[in-house]
Amino acid sequence: MAEGIKLSKNAEKVIDLVGDMTILELNSLVEAMEEKFGVTAMAPVVQMAGVAAGEAGVAEEKAEFDIVLKSFGDSKLTVIKEVRSLFSLGLKEAKELVESVPAVLKEGASKEEAESIKSTIEKAGGEVEVK
Repeated sequence: MAEGIKLSKNAEKVIDLVGDMTILELNSLVEAMEEKFGVTAMAPVVQMAGVAAGEAGVAEEKAEFDIVLKSFGDSKLTVIKEVRSLFSLGLKEAKELVESVPAVLKEGASKEEAESIKSTIEKAGGEVEVK
């Protein structure tokens, strides 16, 4: 945790519990919280102001990417094995994740990591989108 942030004992317990959860458990938790509280966990979209005429704009390269499994193709078993291996999941968790396409495999990955995961899943026969 960041230095200087004061949390109650309950908040610390929640952070510890969330830290021990699997991707599938976290996904279910988020869905249940969205439903219970009538909110969405999607980040707000911020519109960038246009560059004024005559000014040169420097485009920033995106640093973090989300990896989304779009389809498992004809080789579901091979894709499940690769997802299980890449993300250290149990067989049941990997199967549920792959069968819930489109499914976010990882959020906030570096460009190199995203490309590596995409390549591995596509070699197994799956379709992956890097956002």
